[in-house]
Amino acid sequence: MNRLFYLSHTPLHTHFTKNSKDFVVSEVPLYGFSGEGEHLILKVRKKDLTTWGMLQIFSEVSGAKLREFGYAGLKDKDGMTIQYISILKKYEKAFENFSHEKIKILESTYHNNKIKTGHLKGNRFFIRLKKVNPTEALMMQNILKIMDKEGFPNYFGYQRFGREGNNFERGKGILEGKIRERNKKMRNFFISAYQSHLFNLWLSKRVEISKLFDSFSEKELFDLFNFPKETIKQIKAQPAFFKLLPGELMHHYPHGRMFLCEDLEAESLRFHRKQITPTGLLAGKKAQNATGLAGNYEKDITKECEGFCDKMHGTRRFAWIWAEDIESNYKEEQAWFELNFTLPKGSYATTFLEELTHQLEF
Repeated sequence: MNRLFYLSHTPLHTHFTKNSKDFVVSEVPLYGFSGEGEHLILKVRKKDLTTWGMLQIFSEVSGAKLREFGYAGLKDKDGMTIQYISILKKYEKAFENFSHEKIKILESTYHNNKIKTGHLKGNRFFIRLKKVNPTEALMMQNILKIMDKEGFPNYFGYQRFGREGNNFERGKGILEGKIRERNKKMRNFFISAYQSHLFNLWLSKRVEISKLFDSFSEKELFDLFNFPKETIKQIKAQPAFFKLLPGELMHHYPHGRMFLCEDLEAESLRFHRKQITPTGLLAGKKAQNATGLAGNYEKDITKECEGFCDKMHGTRRFAWIWAEDIESNYKEEQAWFELNFTLPKGSYATTFLEELTHQLEF
């Protein structure tokens, strides 16, 4: 998958399965619900069922059309998920005695608006790793302290690329006109995988650059990169592992606006304090591009799609994130290492696990 870890510890060979006992994800809503309004809000728990599968069952029970349901994000089939669903209040009676072996309605309330995609702060995860010996558990606890302080690269997870890891190749073929995909939903899915692939390549390259700045002297770095000496000095002096470059497009973290990095020294300090974060390009039309050195590295990765860039809707994504409220508990008798942590929306728990254990593709 062409991703470079930023930490340098040896792999920890743990066992993880995404099932309803060992993997639980709970949505963190973007806002509190008002308790009044024309929309019924259902807090639901599902297991071993996709969000679409759950909504299909709700549709059959209530008679509501799928498009009438609101949700903040689509959740995977594997594991247990707690999420919020909205539907017009007129369908409320259909859910009063609802019962299903894979779905449980935990709470209900009301709100003025339909829940829309992206209307969440993030997700809270519970993960149980098995076959963990005491030495590995101690290593993970130490690594977690580093990740809590320094964060980690916000790669797209392997789920984005399919079981064979080649969804992005199909997306590129569609854009080049070599492959026809009549299903609009699947077409967009494959194209999105291609954008994600380019993002991961770019981010891995930037992690590599940061590693080099972390390891070599200013003189050696000048020979490697041929940047102006003053720029080498400014980048080398940055306190965070991930090094910002001139022309970086930054974003207030975790919410706020995007802006151009014009003062490398000042913004690197704010980045180190978790107040802002750099962003990476999801190539396509209407996406804002970085400038200067940062822009050059974006262009190196995205030049292959210049001929069909206008066929994709572009945007930007956090390059570096921090997990919040990290908790861990080691149960030596069972050889279980249990984790709780919260990630911003759109980020992958498996990416967090991969950086922690240096295992790929859980």
